[in-house]
Amino acid sequence: MKRWLAFLLAWAVLAAIHEGTHALTAAWYGVFESFGVTPFGFEVRFLTPVHERSGVHWGVIAGASNLVTVAMGYLLLFLGRGWAHLRGSFATASVFYLTLLALLADPLNLSIGPFLYGGDANGIAAGFCVDRYVVQGVALVLLLTNRELIAGRLFPLYGVEVRHPLFRPLVRWGSQPQARDR
Repeated sequence: MKRWLAFLLAWAVLAAIHEGTHALTAAWYGVFESFGVTPFGFEVRFLTPVHERSGVHWGVIAGASNLVTVAMGYLLLFLGRGWAHLRGSFATASVFYLTLLALLADPLNLSIGPFLYGGDANGIAAGFCVDRYVVQGVALVLLLTNRELIAGRLFPLYGVEVRHPLFRPLVRWGSQPQARDR
């Protein structure tokens, strides 16, 4: 039960940071309307209707949240040795899941999500005047890279053993990180 609570806490923190960044950047540009909760999760509502959105600021509003959460994932991975040695603690499990989600959620959202529900990739594409498939392609490369970091660095650091082929490393890292005080 503790693991599920840690996962849910990590998901809520990541969602709050992601949507909060949307809200802050939208407020900065004067287009923030409200913040709500839907059956699919949290949502920021904007003053400007979708069909009227154009300009670089929409690329920033749509993309900054993805940049912030993925950067947070890299920072947490880099600082992971400080948490990994605290085996069995709720805080360690929460940081592990937050790192995992921060590295996977937004690249997955940007690469696969647009086929299902649109989302941030459309805003980034419209704002920066690039094809949505370019955004999706870059996000897919990031997703695959982060998958390797998770399989080759994050899991060994926290002592997680995974047999599922989606999370087995394809690239062998020089030296595997080890958690302290095993």
